[in-house]
Amino acid sequence: MLRPLFNQMAFSTTVTSGLELIKRLQKWSSNNLRSSTILCTIDVSDLYTVIPHVEGVLSLKSMLDHLKLKKVNNVRTEAILRLARFVMKNNYFKYNGQYYHQVRGGAMGSPLALTIANCYMFFYEQNIIRQVTNSLGLYLRFIDDIFIIVNWPQRHLSKEVDRWNTFDANIKLSAKIGLHANFLDAHIENKNGQLFTCVYHKPSYEPYYLPLNSIHPLRMKKNIPFAMLLRALRYCSTFESYLKERDNLRMVLILNHYPIQFIDQQFNYMFGKFNVKQAITSINYQQVREQIINSAVKVKEPIDYGHQMFIHFTYCSSMRSFPKKFHTLWNEYFSESPINDVSPILGTRNVKNLQRRLVETRDT
Repeated sequence: MLRPLFNQMAFSTTVTSGLELIKRLQKWSSNNLRSSTILCTIDVSDLYTVIPHVEGVLSLKSMLDHLKLKKVNNVRTEAILRLARFVMKNNYFKYNGQYYHQVRGGAMGSPLALTIANCYMFFYEQNIIRQVTNSLGLYLRFIDDIFIIVNWPQRHLSKEVDRWNTFDANIKLSAKIGLHANFLDAHIENKNGQLFTCVYHKPSYEPYYLPLNSIHPLRMKKNIPFAMLLRALRYCSTFESYLKERDNLRMVLILNHYPIQFIDQQFNYMFGKFNVKQAITSINYQQVREQIINSAVKVKEPIDYGHQMFIHFTYCSSMRSFPKKFHTLWNEYFSESPINDVSPILGTRNVKNLQRRLVETRDT
C-alpha cells in the first residue's frame, strides 16, 4: 500500500536495480563526465535501527502530505498513521531465551520499517540532493547506500560529507571518494573522462550456483546462465570486459556441473529473446549492448486474487509432469463450472533440507 507511494515520490533520486543505475549513468555522463569527475559511495550506518519511532512515523505523514493524500485504498491517512505507530512501537524479539522490546528503529526485513526508513532518508537528503544537482551532479540512493558523481574537487566533497553528518544526529554517513566506485552489483570507473562499467563481485563472492543435479525445477536452473549473461551484457561497457565476465561465468557453471551444451543453449536463448541474430564482435558490441539495454523491461503484473488461485506443492523429480496433468484434470472437471473463471497457478516449494533446519530461529 505505502511502498508504491514512496516510489512515486522519490523516483528521480532512487534506484532499485543495477540496470537502472547503468541507464542513469549513461545519460548523465554523455554531457557531464570529465577526466576530473569524482565518484562517491556513502553508507548510512545502521539505518533500520537508528530511526526514532516518533520521527519515523512523522516522516510517513510527511510523505502523505507531500502527495496530498487523504485516503489510500479507501483507508484514511489517520488510520494508516495509527497502525504504523502501533507496529513500530510493538516490535519484540527473542534472544538467548529472553524476550526484548525494540524501543528504537524497526525490524530488519519488515516492509513497513523499510518504507519508513526510506521516507526518513528522503526528507533528510533533500538539501544534499539540491546541492549536488545544482552543481549538475547525479545523486542516487538505494535504501541505505548512496551514490554521487559530481564535478567537485575531492577535498570539497569530503568536507561536504562531514557537514552533511551534522544535519541529523541519527544519521551517520561513511564515504568512499575517488575515480572508481562499487555500487549495488556494478563497478563504475572514470577512465580519463570515459565511463567504464562492469559487473562487481564482492570479496566474499563464492563461485557457487544451484547445482544442476539439485531437486529444483529445471526452469530455475535455466534462468541462471540466462540472467547472468544478460547482466554481463548490460553492465560491461567494453567488449573485453564482457568477454572476461562471460568466460568466468561459463567456467563457474561448468564447475557446478552444468554441461557446456546446456550453457550455450541458454546463452543462445537469451540472444534470441532480444532479437540478436548476429555474432557479437568488438565491432558491433556497443550496438548490440544498447539494443539490449533499451529493450522494454517486462513489468510484473499485479496479482488479481479474485481470479487467480495459487497452489503450492513440494517439488521432487517425480513431479516434473504434475503441472501439465493438473491443468488437464482441472479443465476436464471444471470446464463448465463457474469455478473455471478462476485461473489456478501452480508454484513449488523446496524439499526440507539440513540448511533450513539449521537456520530455524523460532521454537517449534
